[in-house]
Amino acid sequence: MQHFPIFLELHGRRALVVGRGDIAARKAGLLREAGAEVTVAAQFSAALLDGCAIAIGADAEEAELLALAAAARAAGIPVNVVDRPALCGFIMPAVIDRAPLTIAVSSGGVAPVLTRLLRARIEAAVPPAFGRLAALAAGFRDTLRRRLPDLAERRRVLERLLTGRAADLVFAGREAEAQAEFAAGIAEGAAAPGMVFLVGAGPGDADLLTLRGLRLLGEADVIVHDRLVGDGVLALARRDAERIYVGKIRAKHCLPQEGINELLIRLARAGRKVVRLKGGDPFIFGRGGEEVEALRAAGIACEVVPGVTAALACAAQELIPLTHRAVARTVTLVTGHTHDGRLDVDFPPLVRARTTLAVYMGIVSLPQLRDGLFAAGMDPATPAALIESGGAPNHRALRGTLDELVAQAQAWTRGGPTLVLIGAAVARGAAHAEAQAAIREPA
Repeated sequence: MQHFPIFLELHGRRALVVGRGDIAARKAGLLREAGAEVTVAAQFSAALLDGCAIAIGADAEEAELLALAAAARAAGIPVNVVDRPALCGFIMPAVIDRAPLTIAVSSGGVAPVLTRLLRARIEAAVPPAFGRLAALAAGFRDTLRRRLPDLAERRRVLERLLTGRAADLVFAGREAEAQAEFAAGIAEGAAAPGMVFLVGAGPGDADLLTLRGLRLLGEADVIVHDRLVGDGVLALARRDAERIYVGKIRAKHCLPQEGINELLIRLARAGRKVVRLKGGDPFIFGRGGEEVEALRAAGIACEVVPGVTAALACAAQELIPLTHRAVARTVTLVTGHTHDGRLDVDFPPLVRARTTLAVYMGIVSLPQLRDGLFAAGMDPATPAALIESGGAPNHRALRGTLDELVAQAQAWTRGGPTLVLIGAAVARGAAHAEAQAAIREPA
């Protein structure tokens, strides 16, 4: 974080704008909207800073701007000089005003055009009715604190009200009905039981998280997460949400699956909103089915939010089409985990023409996978690829035949999650990659 974001109370306080023209007028107007008593001067003198809470320079002579910046800093007064980051004690953000809700966006002064573009997007996504909703909640603040002294309970009630019927009524312009709905919701309290959301975090890159997953991360009281969930995804969660790590690596589980099931049930029964965050997709080799069964048996409400699974992310990043009408009419997802040291896979159905195999967690059992497929009749020349940390910025790939991959895999791997892709479509991906590289090559 380059700058510390803060909102300054200016009601009834003095502010100084040094400069002339439209920019100075706009800055003065923003300060007046915030309640400041604004003095605008074309020239600077130190006496103008007496009693000021903030100072801004815009379209003035260079000497005036330098003097303003130096004097304000010496007096401990926050100062901003438009388009001169080196002279600034603070950065003016782009502002989205939904009073009493205010949203500020800043690039630290390095990309103001990008900041304005982002402001336009946020303006479109946050209609003015959000300001009325914030005002409605503010009107019940004292009542909420009095009736619901517990902070966690108060937050759960507010989240329900701000995303439910009361909010819908505000957006419909039915303010009186919204007031009544809000009051009734506070009277009910947080009697509603907790709920568990099984959310697919995707392959690791936060950009591949679904919008619904992102919203739930911002609402969760508790996040129960796996080892393969990327730090970028966890950083999107509500800052005060409790985080519980239950990651597993091969033959080493910090909490067995039965313990995870019991933990989710216990948290939900305590009235918590729980996000069970899983790498990839919860229902593809993620034991999501087992957790749903345990939750339903315990009478706990749950919902599954799908995620981008590794096969899709890895193939897309390496330009490998999992299906291609010329060479691959089907795709099959297979686990490479062994049971009692043996790869428990029915190989003959996997050895079919025009198919792509995506083998999860298959690097350790790669020799068994190769032997089983060859014994079932697969052509040893069939193209294959190992893709490590697919979907993340540090992804890497190793291509060849299965024999070649087996020979090189242990020396090549860096220990990240690895997917094995096998089939004629893998060669199509290699051709695409070569074509892309040729396009990027300078003439």
